[in-house]
Amino acid sequence: MTSDNPLFQYRELPEFDRIVPEHAEPALSRILTEGEESLVALEASIEPTWDGIMGPLRDLLEPLDFAWGVVSHLHSVVNTPEWREVHDELQPKVVAFSLRVGQSQPVYQAMVALRDSQAWSELSAARQRVIEHAVIQAELSGVGLPDSSREQFNDLKRELAHASTQFTNNLLDASKAYSLRLDTPEDIAGLPPSLLVAASEAARQADIPNSTPSDGPWVITLEMPIFSPFMQYSERRDLRETLYRAYVTRAAKGETDNTDLIDTILKLRRELAHLLGYATHAEVSLARKMADGVDAVDALIARLRAAAYPAAGRDLDAIRTFAAQHGQAEPVMNWDVAFWSERMREAKFGFSSEDLRPYFQYPRVLEGMFHLAQQIFGITVTPADSEATVWHEDVHYFTLQDGEGSPIASFYLDPYSRPATKRGGAWMNPARSRYRRPDGTLTLPAAYLVCNQTLPADGKPSLMTFNEVITLFHEFGHALQQILTTVDDPEVAGVHGVEWDAVELPSQFMENWCYHRPTLMSMSCHIDSGEPLPDELYRKLCEARTFMAGTATLRQLLFAAVDMELHHRFELGADVTPNDVKRRIGVDYTHLPFIEDDRFLCGFAHIFAGGYAAGYYSYKWAEVLSADAFEAFEEAGLDDVESTAQTGRRFLNTVLALGGSQHPMEVFKAFRGREPDPDALLRHDGLL
Repeated sequence: MTSDNPLFQYRELPEFDRIVPEHAEPALSRILTEGEESLVALEASIEPTWDGIMGPLRDLLEPLDFAWGVVSHLHSVVNTPEWREVHDELQPKVVAFSLRVGQSQPVYQAMVALRDSQAWSELSAARQRVIEHAVIQAELSGVGLPDSSREQFNDLKRELAHASTQFTNNLLDASKAYSLRLDTPEDIAGLPPSLLVAASEAARQADIPNSTPSDGPWVITLEMPIFSPFMQYSERRDLRETLYRAYVTRAAKGETDNTDLIDTILKLRRELAHLLGYATHAEVSLARKMADGVDAVDALIARLRAAAYPAAGRDLDAIRTFAAQHGQAEPVMNWDVAFWSERMREAKFGFSSEDLRPYFQYPRVLEGMFHLAQQIFGITVTPADSEATVWHEDVHYFTLQDGEGSPIASFYLDPYSRPATKRGGAWMNPARSRYRRPDGTLTLPAAYLVCNQTLPADGKPSLMTFNEVITLFHEFGHALQQILTTVDDPEVAGVHGVEWDAVELPSQFMENWCYHRPTLMSMSCHIDSGEPLPDELYRKLCEARTFMAGTATLRQLLFAAVDMELHHRFELGADVTPNDVKRRIGVDYTHLPFIEDDRFLCGFAHIFAGGYAAGYYSYKWAEVLSADAFEAFEEAGLDDVESTAQTGRRFLNTVLALGGSQHPMEVFKAFRGREPDPDALLRHDGLL
């Protein structure tokens, strides 16, 4: 297995058509063994110079980064029992080796010596950032701990990695296990045809082969492409309540209960922080972020809440009035908000989310998005399926060329939902970093771009909701920062080395172009008539952009506030639970109380299994940056093609090209000419 194992081919694109779970253990075992041998040799001979440190370190880490990156990726997009088992078996070994590297005293001391030497001034800003980040990371990895404390630290890190993986697995299993079967015409009252197609497909996947969109039976799941439109359109209030209760209690009972895991994860993070000399995990998290401490985060949340809270109150008052006027005698509850919000939107603006779907065929949206990238960044995106293998037939591979036609990067795009084996949500992960090797050869960057949008059905392409269009643009923005970098040091190329609370800037920036008339018209094409989105409908769509903005903003601020509270001020105790914390904070961030059995935290993977622990505020922090950045294009004139292109090239040459090679504030100022203005976001959301 080892001689022909595709997980060893780290200088090539992964051979996804050959890689199977059986490859993982022998590859990772050998890589880790050889990595340990190389590290021991490096520690014995390391010199405090750039080449003496980074060359050997990259050589020993590159095979591991490749192999474990592929295994982790497949664990997310092909989550079969076999991939899950091998991932869970290998993860502790990978974590242990990563800690071993991070805690290497000779490597750390050599980096500190380089930083304090005369040679430091001769390094580029990018390479200084590499060393500075590595020094901080080593310190946060426990390099300065005495042996006994370091052993405890490592045990805690392994426990934390296992707990986070188990949280993800429980959430996936709980979501996959739930379904709501609908059998009668009364059950589907109000549901649009596109949802009936998706619900029929879900039924067939659930071993109901005779299901049809017109006659059923239909299956409603907790996957967002089905759950969200059901809550918006179902006229069966009892079924909306059933589904809502299922959603906010995901992974909250039985064998997939995440309740105890939440306590475990918070406890482990607090203990790790204490070992490192920090009071809380939030302080550890913010040591590597753009925000200057918890107070700065709290100040931003408070500033945005002051504008959003009264607006959200007006939103709910309007919903209550509208619901009463249209026949709902019962008080408005949580499962009514999406339904009546959508009815209000239809009444106010004359269209529904479903009215837009026939205009957004996935292939046409993709074409329009790529055309925009060519206009503002001067790049060309080309389908290149024959140049790479993929992990599923729905996945496609693309290459990028610069204005002169030279290849510069590539990416994989996995667009559709696969509830049985693919985790929910949407994300971008680096597949390969840009790297100028010592011999001068250049490795071009690559990215994985993953969504969970509506499947094609009945011989038609995927008809996307407008939110799915926005999500695609969002993830494409992340991919652009990863692959349009011009930095040659992989540790700070692309998204690497970018402070977490700034990394959402390009993604949220790209969302704005979904409302740009030429872009929207270029990617809209009615599935039946072939006509682009009518001007009147476009105008209403733009008017509706800030509809319920107070409610949407307050919801995000609630999550950010709960996250920061749990990771900074909360002390685990028998009398107060994390869910109690959410309820207490919710008083200041909601106008409609949570239902009694709400256990949403059990499904809050962002902070308990993802990278957003004590960092969920990053969405709003980066949204300030992205709103201000887009205002630069508005000031240049969005209808002025030449000015837009000039501003786009400046954005390309700063935000996208520089990646993590400079502090994000310096990168932003290089683009905008000044520091960001928080009011830009409030203007953007219509809250100022």
